[in-house]
Amino acid sequence: MKLLSNALGMFLYFPEDKSEYIPAVISLSIFLLAAIFTMRYIVRHSKKQEEKAKQFEKELLSKKKKMQ
Repeated sequence: MKLLSNALGMFLYFPEDKSEYIPAVISLSIFLLAAIFTMRYIVRHSKKQEEKAKQFEKELLSKKKKMQ
């Protein structure tokens, strides 16, 4: 348990001067916003492709019925 505590202690750093958190918060905010906008873009693009696929499927089914 002591080994785990020492290992985590190397990576955890809590500064006395809280202004050191400001750059981390700024970069976190930027990446979070980028991730949100990217996800929204992917969902919108996916919905458009889904509509195109449904339309294409309807066209194929109507052509198949006409040929029978």
